[in-house]
Amino acid sequence: MMKISMPEVTASKLTKISVAPLTNADIEGVRQVSLPDQQIKFAGTADEFLAEDSETIHRHVIKRAGNTVGFFKLDTDYASQYDFCPPKTLGLRMFVVDARYQGQGLGTGAVKALLEYLPVAYRDFNWVYLTVNCQNPAAKACYQKGGFTDTGELYWGDAAGPQHIMYAAIDADNKGKAQ
Repeated sequence: MMKISMPEVTASKLTKISVAPLTNADIEGVRQVSLPDQQIKFAGTADEFLAEDSETIHRHVIKRAGNTVGFFKLDTDYASQYDFCPPKTLGLRMFVVDARYQGQGLGTGAVKALLEYLPVAYRDFNWVYLTVNCQNPAAKACYQKGGFTDTGELYWGDAAGPQHIMYAAIDADNKGKAQ
């Protein structure tokens, strides 16, 4: 009997996580992303994500093996809105991983993919900052595992309550030098 050689498929190819700017082809996949009700107050819905379109808010998708599993926004005007940010700072907003994929390491993988993407796509920026609600410890842990650092300070200006301020360097030369 002749043995047929099959191409080898590795788990890493099946679980490869990528981030990319939102395109029209991604919209239906984004609409399928959902969160449990208790998480919506922290991140929002797919409809809210799709509704905001501006020059300073750049919408992105998170994909695994080509399928949309989440989304997020990058705010190029974040530093002018928050005095805790140094100049040349992006803001990470509305970072969502579909409820069906939570607890599988996809959030951490997406954060790592984001931090690899930023120096290429946003090389004019040195930092990326975010706030994460103090009532959302799973999200905080995800960001820390992915490469963000907690400043140890809280942001009190959100209706949902106090939030941890976190950051990561975009330019490798700035690594670890929070301002």
